[in-house]
Amino acid sequence: MEKFAENISYNHGISVNERKLVYITGVLKIESFDEEEFLLETNMGFLAIKGSGLEIVRLDTKDGIVSIKGTIDSFAYFENLKKGNKTSVFEKLFK
Repeated sequence: MEKFAENISYNHGISVNERKLVYITGVLKIESFDEEEFLLETNMGFLAIKGSGLEIVRLDTKDGIVSIKGTIDSFAYFENLKKGNKTSVFEKLFK
């Protein structure tokens, strides 16, 4: 997927409402997603979100905002994901 606009705010934040709705700012790129996991590149590193029934509710590429609904099970940050190692990284992330 393409990167979002370059004028994204440097503020990164996550707001979770009852583990059913998450609002994320500072998103640079959505690397991958399906109904069980999202991998987002944020300005604070890569963010993996795991759950069930996950879907995008809001996508604002201009301001780097993503809202996801579904049942949220976990969040994890990763500093150094390299595109050359995508397969092995995904295997490690989503075992």
